[in-house]
Amino acid sequence: MKKPSPTSSRAAPIKQSPEDWWSTAIIEMRPGVIRYRGYAIEELIGRIGFADMIWLMTRGELPKPAQANLLEAALVAAVDHGPQAPSIAVARMAITCGVGINNAMASAINVLGDVHGGAGEQCVEFYQAVATRLENSSRPVEPRAISSAAIAEMAAFAQRGGRHIPGFGHRFHPVDPRAPRLLALVDIAAKSGTVSGRYAAIGRAIESALTKQKGRKIPMNIDGATAVIFAELGFAAPLCRGLFVLSRSVGALAHAWEESQSRERNKGPLPRQLLWTYRGPKPRPLKRDR
Repeated sequence: MKKPSPTSSRAAPIKQSPEDWWSTAIIEMRPGVIRYRGYAIEELIGRIGFADMIWLMTRGELPKPAQANLLEAALVAAVDHGPQAPSIAVARMAITCGVGINNAMASAINVLGDVHGGAGEQCVEFYQAVATRLENSSRPVEPRAISSAAIAEMAAFAQRGGRHIPGFGHRFHPVDPRAPRLLALVDIAAKSGTVSGRYAAIGRAIESALTKQKGRKIPMNIDGATAVIFAELGFAAPLCRGLFVLSRSVGALAHAWEESQSRERNKGPLPRQLLWTYRGPKPRPLKRDR
């Protein structure tokens, strides 16, 4: 039997140079030089806005002003929804535990999952699935065809076990006040040629179909409206959750800072004078001896 060579159990030799270990197309940095996607930072500072910077970093090019304005509107709309939102409540509780602002913000971000914070990404995927049906159809893209594709995708979603179409309905608002304003901005952008308007039409078709199915109004919410914008602007669906995180981080920062000024300590989810409902066994003695 051939004995293994002394180097056979070792990791394969590195074939790329150390400089290529973290190669990136995002930033060039060396003494005296910082460039994002080729643009010198000193030329960007004071000349572009934060929404432009997000676009540049994630997409590789600078957006047109109208595109940046639409993205910024979506980011502004989702910054906060009050302490009843788990992410904001967590930020406030965390800061009373003696952690720093960054820890409180990170705690808030860490609860932004599929149920709370992920609906925008899921809604973009849903819109894109409807759009794919339209592209694969031989019918002209008209309101009736959009409605038909939306209904077909809703049926497929239900067959897969889906219960709630992401981006529609709200447990607090009969009509989410943010959604109509965002859709109005999309309509303006569509008229100017900034976006196609197709995803706005898809969103409205889903809203209409849901209303007919349920027999009551199921309006588009903030996730559905921002998903329209993100889809119209061409963002990949997974990026959309990150965009929501960027937006909601502003709310987490503001609430954590405000709560830090209260000097409360160890503030839990219930006021101290209230206790939770206990549903376990009744008091019982321990009968086992050591």
